[in-house]
Amino acid sequence: MSLGGGGGGDGQLQQLAEEIQALEEEKEALEGEIEDLKTEQAEIDEAIEAIETLESGETVQVPLGGDAYVRAEVQDVDEIIVSLGGGYAAERGQSAAIDTLENKQDTLDDRIEDVQEEIGEIQSESDELEEKAQQMQQQQMQQQMAQMQQQEGNDE
Repeated sequence: MSLGGGGGGDGQLQQLAEEIQALEEEKEALEGEIEDLKTEQAEIDEAIEAIETLESGETVQVPLGGDAYVRAEVQDVDEIIVSLGGGYAAERGQSAAIDTLENKQDTLDDRIEDVQEEIGEIQSESDELEEKAQQMQQQQMQQQMAQMQQQEGNDE
């Protein structure tokens, strides 16, 4: 009899443990997304700084991919091609390019806030499940103690 009752409780505890683990993995994935977003923000900061300091006629290193670069001369700093998203890009003047990049920063800030809220919700849910698991463990221990005391009483 005690095996059946304990087994059911153990099954529920196992299910809670699996749910907690799944939430932890989801939280870690979201934290990774935040890191990626922050990396993108840092790259945009570098681009804004470069646009603000570059002058026409300067020599720069242009990435070709695969960690290969070529030296090039900036012909006109007021002709900057900026990605608009969705595979589209547009030529912008220096200040308009900076505005476009700053708008991207704002969008990334909003996304980071959203992801942080998701992480908070997941953490709350995980905390609730952990509390429930602890309560179940305590109940099981109390039941086992009661059964042991009952058996000792029967043995006498």
